[in-house]
Amino acid sequence: MTQPVRRGRSAHPVWDPFHEIEDLRTRMDRLMHATFPVAGFPEFDTAEAWAPLADVEDTEDAYLVELELPGVDKDQITVEVAEGELDVHGEIKERERTGVVRRHSRRIGQFDYRTTLPPNVDTEHVSAELTNGVLTVRVPKTERGKSQRVEITD
Repeated sequence: MTQPVRRGRSAHPVWDPFHEIEDLRTRMDRLMHATFPVAGFPEFDTAEAWAPLADVEDTEDAYLVELELPGVDKDQITVEVAEGELDVHGEIKERERTGVVRRHSRRIGQFDYRTTLPPNVDTEHVSAELTNGVLTVRVPKTERGKSQRVEITD
């Protein structure tokens, strides 16, 4: 016996595996944010300050701190050195869009990066340069901070 042909809407919704994955990701993000709120998930709370990714390199004559700040103008960044601490802060503002945002995973809002500086730095000659979305802060070392070999006597 033949089955009748259904016309119009299907009685069963069409299964979309990508929708299932996106839904699972959203639920996992909410769980992580509830469990570890310090990690900062920008999708749910853009009011929290977050720290940009950074590398700190110890060279012979200076410490180099490189921070990833793509799309940020130098006018939106403040670099300060006070009381043995380097503080880089600013804000990434959400840009105007003409289309519909289907996914938003880049960070926006206030950012703040702090690190304690060693005692052998010259805070008077700190420099900063922003190139291709990477802020490089150069903190020179002082002469008294360089290591010297000490001879052992009998």
